[in-house]
Formats: sequence, structure tokens, C-alpha cells
Amino acid sequence: MLTKAKVIHAINKLPSEFSMDEIIDELLLIQKIENGLEQSKNDDVISDEELSKELPGWLN
Repeated sequence: MLTKAKVIHAINKLPSEFSMDEIIDELLLIQKIENGLEQSKNDDVISDEELSKELPGWLN
């Protein structure tokens, strides 16, 4: 989950002028990373073998 501190940190990293798309992209990236870390912590992951079956050609 995003926190005010993470949002403020993301905004502070941006240049003085930025588009709405840039901040939205940054916040979406942070949220996806947070979701992935939470899934990993909860052992909600799949093996490379399972991934290879779902996405053939991606792990070559």
C-alpha cells in the first residue's frame, strides 16, 4: 500500500516541472513493486518452470 511518505518521496524525486502522466507512472511503478514484494513475502509466487509454461519463450 502506498503511504504519504512514499508519495512525497516520489514527488520530490521529480524535476520542478512534470506532467501528470509522469507522476502517475511513478506511483503505479511504486505500487507494483510494493505488490510484488508483498506477494513474495506471502510466498505467492510461481516457479520458473511454471512461468515458462505460461509464457513460452520468455525464459530462454
